[in-house]
Amino acid sequence: MQVTLLGTAAGGGFPQWNCWCPTCRIARRDPERARHRSQSSAAVSADGRRWFLLNASPDVHAQLARLPSGEPAGMRHVPIEGVVLTDGELDHTLGVLLLREGRLLQIYATAAVRSIVEQDSRIVPVTRAFAEVRLEDLPIGAATPLTYRDGCPSGLTVTCFPVPAGPPRFAAGEHAGHTVGLLVHDAATGGVCAFVPGCGGLDEALLARLAEAELVLFDGTFWTDEELITLGIGDRTAREMDHLPVSGPGGSLERMASLRSAHRVYTHINNTNPMLVEDSPERLLVERLGVVVGADGMRFTL
Repeated sequence: MQVTLLGTAAGGGFPQWNCWCPTCRIARRDPERARHRSQSSAAVSADGRRWFLLNASPDVHAQLARLPSGEPAGMRHVPIEGVVLTDGELDHTLGVLLLREGRLLQIYATAAVRSIVEQDSRIVPVTRAFAEVRLEDLPIGAATPLTYRDGCPSGLTVTCFPVPAGPPRFAAGEHAGHTVGLLVHDAATGGVCAFVPGCGGLDEALLARLAEAELVLFDGTFWTDEELITLGIGDRTAREMDHLPVSGPGGSLERMASLRSAHRVYTHINNTNPMLVEDSPERLLVERLGVVVGADGMRFTL
């Protein structure tokens, strides 16, 4: 299985268009010290040509250029075989609208996420005005085969599991499965990738789930719990926004460092997070503990 990080920033990208926090200033003035990043998404493939997106960000058009897809078979070429959604947040689903030219979209989602994208954000009904949309059920805890658009098996399966988080603020109700993590398994190689871009807590049960994966892509949104409050640009803590901070007692870094997975990588990193700066003490601490700060375009083979 091949895994490509298409985008590694939280909503708004990095630098965020309207933000002049210390890290965004560095990214604009000295981008070699703080590489620009697009909004969080990844892609998985069993053959290096046909890809399944893990979430579809608003930056999807530019991100698709990072995918090797071989020689086009005709005047129209669609390297995307499907989209697997972890939630219904706008920065994870707006890209579905932008893929409408593909004429046929397969979307794998839990019942709760399907309800959000159909009834609350209405992303699916709008997309259906331009393309056929197949909504595939993603039952919690069960391995779901990912099939190509022609119905052939890809050899990849995905298992979703609930993670601590609230539903999108625009969602009408709260139902089980509105935010999940993913385990993508390659039957041919036995490789497993965990993808958890949004998570408000990391207990022993969830840690055991992540330990099944050779590659762990985990929520690195905020460095501290009061990051936005300290900077004067927000009034909620990281945990109140359903993101476990990286640093401090009980933070994700000490848990990520304990995993024996071959690759432990942070993604969905907010523009205010100081570990985005290459030479910062925060980045050095993360790397010293064997964890990687994800960057757009990183590739892994499992």
